[in-house]
Amino acid sequence: MDGVLIINKPKGYTSHDIVNIIRKELHIKKVGHTGTLDPNATGVLPILIGNATKISKYLIEHDKTYIAEIKLGEKTTTGDSEGEIIETRNAEKNQPEKIQEVLTKFLGKQKQTPPKFSAIKINGKKAYEYARTGQDIKLEQREIEIFSINLLSYENNNIKFKVKCSKGTYIRTLCEDIAETLGTVGYMNSLERIQVDNFHIEKSVTIEQIRNNSILIEKNIISIEEIFRKCEKIELNDYKLNLFLNGVQLTFNQPEAVYRIYNKSTFIGLGVIHNNLLKRDVIV
Repeated sequence: MDGVLIINKPKGYTSHDIVNIIRKELHIKKVGHTGTLDPNATGVLPILIGNATKISKYLIEHDKTYIAEIKLGEKTTTGDSEGEIIETRNAEKNQPEKIQEVLTKFLGKQKQTPPKFSAIKINGKKAYEYARTGQDIKLEQREIEIFSINLLSYENNNIKFKVKCSKGTYIRTLCEDIAETLGTVGYMNSLERIQVDNFHIEKSVTIEQIRNNSILIEKNIISIEEIFRKCEKIELNDYKLNLFLNGVQLTFNQPEAVYRIYNKSTFIGLGVIHNNLLKRDVIV
């Protein structure tokens, strides 16, 4: 069983918790995910099963879409609802037009400093491990990009918005920055990831649905062939296929890219062309 299963992760579960559940349900060790989703966040978590664990390098760079909520007027230690309140400030009543105007200011490429309570590693330790012991750490800024950001609702000092952003964007930090631009403080009150590239929440399944239901899991797995359906095909005869499977690089005068490899119309896996040479990558 090889492919991707889109899980709608519930609040309170780590990404690794979900991986372990799938391992137990399918009795398979080769299970992974494409990027951590915080325990207090919900939504799309693509789970890689079997040989699909080998395609994670193609999926971790994908853009993501979230629905987030900011609680204005309070700042917490962690930047979200799990932390302790360390500052309160008056949050003036804002008009939706003004809020959207502020949100629009965050469009495009920019530098962002990750939160101290994050999983970024510094000298072999995660940033939140330093933060929990009160150690002061310096986190380097990273370049991110906001592709779209729109106000969904504003009520009782709570701003709900939808944002599409690049890999590496911390929505907690974005929420704090938005609040500051509005002249107050704030924290991320809730977060739902609704899309990771072409993986949509509408196509997801819940943990409750798949428990003790391996048939439902198999029914909802997206095959490696389907995931790479937009890649060009290369048909190999028996002789070239044998060379290919044994690691021999084959000469192909075609553009550098990832290709779907077939033999007699049967999907074999993925190959990569570099410097006019085709080499094996993922075999199903």
